[in-house]
Amino acid sequence: MNSEENTEEYPFADIFNEDEAEYNFLLSKPVCFVIFGKPGVGKTTLARQITQAWKCIRVEALPILEEQIASETESGVMLQSMLLSGQSIPDELVMKLMLEKLNSLEVSHFGYIVTELPSLSQDAITTLQQIELIKNLNLKPDIIINIKCPDYDLCQRISGQRQHSSTGYIYRRDQWDPEVIENRRKKRKEAQKEGKGEEEGEEEEEQEEEEAFIAEMQMVAEILQHVVQRPEDYLENIENVVKLYKELILHSLEEVMAEHNPQYLIELDGNKPPEELFMTVMDRLKYLNLKRAAVLTKLQSAEEEINDIMDNDELFRTLASYKLIAPRYRWQRSRWGRTCPVTLKEGNINPGLPDFSVSFLGKMYCLSSEEALKKFLLNPRPYLLPPMPAPPFKVFIFGPQSSGKTTLSNLLAENYKGK
Repeated sequence: MNSEENTEEYPFADIFNEDEAEYNFLLSKPVCFVIFGKPGVGKTTLARQITQAWKCIRVEALPILEEQIASETESGVMLQSMLLSGQSIPDELVMKLMLEKLNSLEVSHFGYIVTELPSLSQDAITTLQQIELIKNLNLKPDIIINIKCPDYDLCQRISGQRQHSSTGYIYRRDQWDPEVIENRRKKRKEAQKEGKGEEEGEEEEEQEEEEAFIAEMQMVAEILQHVVQRPEDYLENIENVVKLYKELILHSLEEVMAEHNPQYLIELDGNKPPEELFMTVMDRLKYLNLKRAAVLTKLQSAEEEINDIMDNDELFRTLASYKLIAPRYRWQRSRWGRTCPVTLKEGNINPGLPDFSVSFLGKMYCLSSEEALKKFLLNPRPYLLPPMPAPPFKVFIFGPQSSGKTTLSNLLAENYKGK
């Protein structure tokens, strides 16, 4: 009764607690995806689209290896030397790097999307072991996407692919084959004739279509000089790979999908265009009311230079107007003020710098160094959860030997949750 009376007394009061909502989000699990399907059915294309829209981390062998090599760490240098010497990366090492990525701080905030587990390679780990690995991840998959496609349609589609010898771009048959393009044009013209009679300006439209067709055929003629068929796109190779997939993996995947919550199982028709598959997934996620990870935005302006000695009030007024997500929406101050959340969590009070300022969940945070900024961008959750922002509590205990320093230290650490 009291709550009803209070609601009636203040009908326009905000009943939502912003701090509580932020706390619940920081403790929430990010949405994680796994995509199943036959080799070449379009898993990587769909994963790339979902990653761009959902801001999750794509855990695949090639991006991980490229990231390792670009980082110039010890493992990155080793990988680069192996590739330059003509060696292949062992499956054990690739699996180890993928597991490290799945358990990283970045993934624990943004979530992941996996397309290459289980793999056809059985050298490092068997199919059943790979499936058990997926089931036992710290962040278990929430959404399972299964792309279905008949064997014949899939083999015909992949065998029709051609790769540009210099750019590496993959062309579908309807992009490079003149016969397919000509047949598509004839069907379109017949459909137009059936759909409408003779109208004024029809000749002009036909002339424009003819010019567009000539330009397209010229481009196709240029492409044909450079496209080649990859060995993995030969029809017999595709049929063997699909057969191997059905023998080794399909039965185990069907068991996994049967155990999964059907509400979070999305089945797609692989014969449909990639854009249509992507929109189907997005509509389903919207229906399930799932929320994507909160993105961090760097608050920097190329037009105006901010001095490090600027007053706090003036600094936050300036930062609040940078990179707004909507007109008249300004970023708010956080409880950390100008103190760096990363160094505060580590037990030091350091002021943040304007060049390392970011926004997260509508609030502004100033980081003290580039290293602190990198840590915060990977996963801000550990630095914002309660009891933070708490000032560091450091105690030094002095006394003669055997006077009880260690006992007192242990008691204080236990009482104040310290080290």
